[in-house]
Amino acid sequence: MVATNITWHHGAFTRQEREEKLNQKGFTIWFTGLSASGKSTLASALEQHLISLNIAAYRLDGDNIRFGLNKDLGFGPEARTENIRRIAEVAKLFADSTQVAITAFISPYIADRDSARVLHQAANIPFIEIFADAPLSVVEDRDPKGLYKKAKAGEIKEFTGISAPYEAPVNPEVRIATDKVSVEEGVQQILDYLRERELLPRLEA
Repeated sequence: MVATNITWHHGAFTRQEREEKLNQKGFTIWFTGLSASGKSTLASALEQHLISLNIAAYRLDGDNIRFGLNKDLGFGPEARTENIRRIAEVAKLFADSTQVAITAFISPYIADRDSARVLHQAANIPFIEIFADAPLSVVEDRDPKGLYKKAKAGEIKEFTGISAPYEAPVNPEVRIATDKVSVEEGVQQILDYLRERELLPRLEA
């Protein structure tokens, strides 16, 4: 069912006015990658770094969101698509408020990530896709939660990389080889890109 008879209510400030008053640009950083590829670790480190520079940022984590907003969703293809649709909308709202929205989700389907990008583009909000790139053999060895072992034993159905597909980004804004670089080096790659795009406040440069 689609909502009808609704009207979008504009606030007292435009996004540009908020950005000027708060000296900060809002945008979304979208981490994608296999489980145990380092998405959440990088996202957390990036959030910590930005906040230490007095840049408002908030991390939306895949597991955390399923405790509340998306607790009604499973892991089948349709549920995964709806999971990403909801997060894209939430991230857009955070970014529209001039915060840096940082999402860390496997988000295995290219079409879903593209939909999230188009949603942001339609609102003229920068969308930066970060590919936490690690080979399946590496993430299987890491396996901090023991999920790959369970998936291979058939205890977890529709597990990305084992019994469900992962479609790697074709042209992400930033690709981080998490099996080859440190967390600090990965964060620096992202910061370099953000500076190049002039998305960070001048005081940070």
